[in-house]
Amino acid sequence: MPHATLPRTTRPEHEIRPPSVAPRVAPLPADPAVIVVGAGAAGIAAARHLVAAGLRVAVLEARGRVGGRAVTANLRGHPVDLGAHWLHAGPVNPLVQLGIARGEPLRVAAQESHVFVHGRRGRAAEETALGRAFAIADRAMIGQAAWDAPDRPAASALPPGLGPWGRRVEQVHGLVSGRPLTEVSLQDFPSMEYGDNHFIAGGYGGYLARLAQDLPIGLSSPVTRIDWGGPGVTVTVADGRRLHAEAVVVTIPTMVMRAEPLFTPALPPDMARAIAGFGTGIYEHVVLHWPSSPFRGRDRIANLVGGRHRPPGMLTRVDGTPFHYYELDALAAAALDARRAGPDGARHCVRTVLAAHFGPRALRDLTIPVVSAWRHDPWARGSWAIVPPGHAPARERLHADVAGRIWFAGEALSRAQWGTAGGAYAEGDRAARAIVERLGG
Repeated sequence: MPHATLPRTTRPEHEIRPPSVAPRVAPLPADPAVIVVGAGAAGIAAARHLVAAGLRVAVLEARGRVGGRAVTANLRGHPVDLGAHWLHAGPVNPLVQLGIARGEPLRVAAQESHVFVHGRRGRAAEETALGRAFAIADRAMIGQAAWDAPDRPAASALPPGLGPWGRRVEQVHGLVSGRPLTEVSLQDFPSMEYGDNHFIAGGYGGYLARLAQDLPIGLSSPVTRIDWGGPGVTVTVADGRRLHAEAVVVTIPTMVMRAEPLFTPALPPDMARAIAGFGTGIYEHVVLHWPSSPFRGRDRIANLVGGRHRPPGMLTRVDGTPFHYYELDALAAAALDARRAGPDGARHCVRTVLAAHFGPRALRDLTIPVVSAWRHDPWARGSWAIVPPGHAPARERLHADVAGRIWFAGEALSRAQWGTAGGAYAEGDRAARAIVERLGG
């Protein structure tokens, strides 16, 4: 999905601050059997599995850090996630299960949420009505998404009887989907698993960085070409280096792959169409430091309704601190980009909205240290991949290998956990297992 871009010289604020955890990495082998492109969750999972199987692995990462779209930075002495933050779907999320096994400081996400109506706390009846509207909408969209029915936009399944809360329901689902529901496949919508969510002390990016400890990773090594025309695969790095291997795992976002030609020869047409057909999901953090905010209780979602300004979403008192996330959805981000407003424009917008709900005096100690811009990050070009109506089979199509030499992995390939680091990790492990079966280990 097209969107305005900032000048190339502008670095997103989520990349300016150093990560809270910088793992020790091992040198790359001179003769790798497998090259992994990207050191996000999928690349880390693939590398861990391949190394454990005894294969020589070289991980090439474009950024100067690991973690991809999950990064934790220290703000005022507290680790704060500037990208992925939720560990969704605990029962099926491998990063939750691995974290439990490792003794990582996981905690279950709060079930309670805040409801504010025109700046006042919502009444019990209003909270009940909002919850009922979500339940009705979810049953309607999931119940009608049979695979044997023609695909259509998820918004078309919303029932008409949601009352005044229907607009809020559609807005929240558009935020967590990454696009308005008019642009999201109904067949793909119910594959999102949001039950039994977790958070992790120290941040999600810090957790992934710990998982990358001692892996053979070449940082600041963007891949410019993957040549599979001869025996094996030859990968070219921006600095001119060329690495040859028997196989490659490509974990970079589909938004990046479709932006510039990467493969020689070109991928098979059906696979190229699968990559090109994904949409760009947008979900940005505006990080607030607001000690006197009206929100109480750690890690709780806030719904601000009523009036002209309707924030897509907020997560309050992150980890029990004065930090909060004000989320920008695709529509809010597009409005800022149309004005070329940049991060300071986002700051002004957030202040305007919060002042409208709580009054200007309530913002006396509000500061906004970071505004993420994953949609303007050249190594991300968005927050995650979304499936537009009619494109639902694409995730499964990318599970196939190309000539027994190229495998794909990443959140875009996950049916149950798309758009999440947990889904990316599961797909990286899946690809690595397939390679070990093919090459042995």
